[in-house]
Amino acid sequence: MEALLSQFSFLSDEALQDKNFDPSTIEDLMKLFEIESYKAWAAAELEQEREVEEAEAGMQEAEDYLDSVMESAMDEFRRFEQELESMAKHEMEALVQTAERARKMGNLMEKGASVASKKYIEAALNSASASMKSAWKGLSSGKVHPS
Repeated sequence: MEALLSQFSFLSDEALQDKNFDPSTIEDLMKLFEIESYKAWAAAELEQEREVEEAEAGMQEAEDYLDSVMESAMDEFRRFEQELESMAKHEMEALVQTAERARKMGNLMEKGASVASKKYIEAALNSASASMKSAWKGLSSGKVHPS
């Protein structure tokens, strides 16, 4: 482009000094300017397309990295979730076992209390029966108890 500008400057000076100057030489130079402009435009287009492709490749790489990081985070979350679920299951099983032992203990205590109360009632009845028998004996024999 610099050479064309230099040529244009030279032809402009020549056109001003030479009265027999042929204007078609400037037209030829203008066509060369047009061709050079199209070449520069095409080169700029190619450069822009290359930069777009590079940007798209960079975006794809970033998306792939983001997908990888997200998948890794989801895997870690799933492992954490499974671990928590396992811990909760073990804790629940321990609580169920404790509750079952407490229920059995309550049943044993109920049976023990029931047996003890039956024995107490039996002993009270035996004592009352013995007192009654003694009282009947005393009445039938004519003896009176000193109390």
